[in-house]
Amino acid sequence: MFSRIARPTICIATRSLSTSSQNNAKVAVLGASGGIGQPLSLLLKNSPLVGELSLFDIAHTPGVAADLSHIETRAHVTGYMGPDQLDAALKGCNVVVIPAGVPRKPGMTRDDLFNTNATIVATLADAVARNCPEAMICIIANPVNSTIPITSEVMKKYGVYNPNRVFGVTTLDIVRANAFVAELKGLDPARVNVPVIGGHAGKTIIPLISQATPKVEFPADQLSALTARIQDAGTEVVKAKAGAGSATLSMAYAGARFTFSVLDAMNGKDGVVECAYVRSEETECKYFSTPLLLGKHGIEKNLGLGKLSAFEENLVAEAIGELKGSIKKGEDFVANMKSSASLAAAPAPHSFPCSKCLRANTGWGTPAHSYLFGYGLCVCARMRVHVFRSYVIM
Repeated sequence: MFSRIARPTICIATRSLSTSSQNNAKVAVLGASGGIGQPLSLLLKNSPLVGELSLFDIAHTPGVAADLSHIETRAHVTGYMGPDQLDAALKGCNVVVIPAGVPRKPGMTRDDLFNTNATIVATLADAVARNCPEAMICIIANPVNSTIPITSEVMKKYGVYNPNRVFGVTTLDIVRANAFVAELKGLDPARVNVPVIGGHAGKTIIPLISQATPKVEFPADQLSALTARIQDAGTEVVKAKAGAGSATLSMAYAGARFTFSVLDAMNGKDGVVECAYVRSEETECKYFSTPLLLGKHGIEKNLGLGKLSAFEENLVAEAIGELKGSIKKGEDFVANMKSSASLAAAPAPHSFPCSKCLRANTGWGTPAHSYLFGYGLCVCARMRVHVFRSYVIM
């Protein structure tokens, strides 16, 4: 039996996912029953920075919440399930983390997720704007290069947009860069820091190896290969899981790390710096990821790109066109919305059959199916997503 006195403190190396500071922050996780949402919620439950943990998803959240509530840490956990409980889940939240959405499958790019995840993020952003407009919003749902513009435009429609409080979580790119550099140089990864700027997809992911601490150097061919691995690391995981999902555990770790940094800064801690994809004037793109100094009210200062090597300057130049296209795609999506009808207006899951699945004789409502987030999306047995009706954006 464990002694209550000797109970160990759970942390991850020297880059701990928890601090000794006390806070009573209310944090919501939207998509809490998913592959990222569950481990992310576990990490949040373990933190003394979180006083109340509000978990929302379209299914299974009561079970997830009950499971987490048995852990002997201070955060009070409540589960909310279904569209009619979304508003209640968000009331009074200080931070909202959104991992909700469809994961990538082999052969898919993050941009392939756009049509599905754009609707999900727009609807959840609508609910945030109505219920906790001053919350810090941390978007994990891909494609982040487009979902951040979507979130921003939805918030603007309600007149509550604050660019200092809307973040695209790109922390996994930094985590991967740290791990890969440490592996190549035989360093402790917890003591390596590699800034990653740009966006969060393919060539828009720009690791600044020249600014790494401690300072490291690589031959040109090795630097090129390392950069490519960091940019394609998500695909590496998707292929390794062979159709069973995308990066979930590492993304949960990265999402928790970023959330704790936001909470630390809100709690008055000085010198908290994280990279994130935000509204920016550092380049010709409206949104761009750079190191940010965080404060009590969100972004305190954008630290910019810093001094780039010639190799990195070329990477930035190559990324600009793709970033602009992704940003415009997100903005156009919101501009073309017919209404800002909320998720609460959507019918309950499984309220009618998916005609496409019935035609295939696969049997709606069997364990092989899940009705995704109440948006008229069916994920069939072969994990092929098809839209058969939209409730929010027609």
